[in-house]
This record gives sequence, C-alpha cells and structure tokens, in this order.
Amino acid sequence: MSIQSAEKSKKIYFLLFLVPLFWGGAFGTAQHVITEISPLIAATLRFGSAGLLLLIIVLLRGEWNWTVLRSRWLGLFLMAITGIFSYNAFFFIALKYTNAVNGSLIMATSPVFITLGAIFFLSEIWNKRLGVGLFLSLTGVFLVIMQGSFQTLLSLSFNKGDLLFMAALASWVIHGLIGKVVMQGVSPLFTTTITTLIGSIFLAIGSFFDGEWKAVLAMSGQSWLEMIYMVVFATVIGFLLWNMGIHQIGASKASIYMNLVPINAGWIAVLLYGERITWQQLFGMILVITGVFIATYKNGLKKQKIEKQVMIEDYNQ
Repeated sequence: MSIQSAEKSKKIYFLLFLVPLFWGGAFGTAQHVITEISPLIAATLRFGSAGLLLLIIVLLRGEWNWTVLRSRWLGLFLMAITGIFSYNAFFFIALKYTNAVNGSLIMATSPVFITLGAIFFLSEIWNKRLGVGLFLSLTGVFLVIMQGSFQTLLSLSFNKGDLLFMAALASWVIHGLIGKVVMQGVSPLFTTTITTLIGSIFLAIGSFFDGEWKAVLAMSGQSWLEMIYMVVFATVIGFLLWNMGIHQIGASKASIYMNLVPINAGWIAVLLYGERITWQQLFGMILVITGVFIATYKNGLKKQKIEKQVMIEDYNQ
C-alpha cells in the first residue's frame, strides 16, 4: 500500500460519519413525504433520480466499465435487489403495521449480524477492540430507543410489521456481505450507480401496485425540497460513502457506523422539531460514538502505522 493509499484509507473513517448523519436526517424527511405520496413511489423517486444523477457523473468521469458489468453482473444485481429494492420495500411497508420503536430496535442489530457474517463467510478478523466497540455502540442504541425506560422494552410486541422489519434487516445484512466481495477491484462509484439504477427499476414496478403516480404532481414545495435532500445527500453521497467504506475497511467495521443512524435521527428531531431528550438518551449517544471510535478509528490508525513502517523499511533496503 502506498502512502497516498494509506491517507485515503484514513479519511474514510471520518467520511463514514456523514453516512448515518444523512440517513438519520432522511428519517424525518421521508416521514413527511410519505404523507403525500405512497412509500414505494417515494422510494422510486428517490433512487430513480439518484441513479440518473450517478449515471451522469460516471459517464462524465469516464468510469463506465462494460467488462466489470459483464463479469460481475450477478453480484451487482444481488446488491441492488437486497440493498436498494427489498430493504426499502420491506422497511416502508413495515411502517404501516408497526411503530418506529420496534423497527429501530430490530434494525439496530444489523452491525452484529454483518460483523458475524463477515467473520464466518468473508474471513474478516475478530479482535477484542471490535467486540468492545460493538458492545458499547449497541448498548447505546438500546438506551436511546428505550428512552431511558425499560418499560418501553417490556411493552414491545411483535406483529406483521416486525416480521417485515426482520426481512429488511436480512436484506441489509446480505447486501453488506455481498458488497464486500463484489467491490474488490471495482470502483465504488460504478457499483453504487449500477445497484441504484437496477434497484430503482424494481421499486418502480412495485410502485404501480402501491399508489397513484398522479399524487406526485400535487406534492408540496416542502416535500420536493425533502426529496432533493434524500436524493443528493441520503442516496448519492450516502450510498457512495457507504460502499467506499465497505471497499476500504471491510463490512464489519463499516457496519458499526449504522448504530449512529437512530442517534442522529434523535438529535435532529430535538433540534428541528422541538422534541425533548433525556439524560439516559444522551448517555446512550455518547456510548454509541465511543463504541464506533474504538472499533474503527483507533484500529485503523494502528494498521496504517504498521503499513507505513513496512514501506519505510522496504524503501531503506
């Protein structure tokens, strides 16, 4: 690895903090948009627009690669079906049958399953630092979701919507694991573009059974602004950085950043919508951030330091 590559790998640890920030912000915007149009139509608009924007960027940068598309079409297709189509379809439909607390609790376990999957199937290395970071961040997520009260956890009951959220969880875990394999030697930008375009096609097909497209013409100005935010930040930039993270530091480390999504959704709700926050929730947020830091950043710096030392020794020889 060159010094330039090492510096690039170092930056991804900081850039990945933007992913849960954008995805956390998209929670509130999506909640408002689907009050005016159906969930699958909203998802189609979001990912269809993002896919076209990404395609333009890929063509302008000259990164379109037919060879990669022919050789890895199956993996790219599976990434699109799991991470773009089925994940969003299950997630939005589930909200019709269950509450956000149940859904957040179920989705918060995704780093655990991605980490275990990466270790068992992709030969990623387990270490104490990763385990501690995972435990702290997951504990923090539980504190935030429970709002400082165990009664919230005890009152949870599983229904059809919860099963759909579990299906969404499975889709996201599979997407992350497939991505680690497919993106070896492939541009994250090209991968994001292809998967977004393919996924949006299937979302569009599903949207014709979910609602009426003419409702889009009656969308308010606020909803259009929120849609632009979801397209540019939550999808184009968010998914691109997510794929870059999996590509550079592995599925297990990148997945831990997912714990920050409900955290960001919480403080954004406090800041923009006047919701109150308890000291237990604040303590939970601190635990999540600490866990992410321990599991990813420090471990990454140690690895880069060793790599740089090896390069210096090889150069001196």
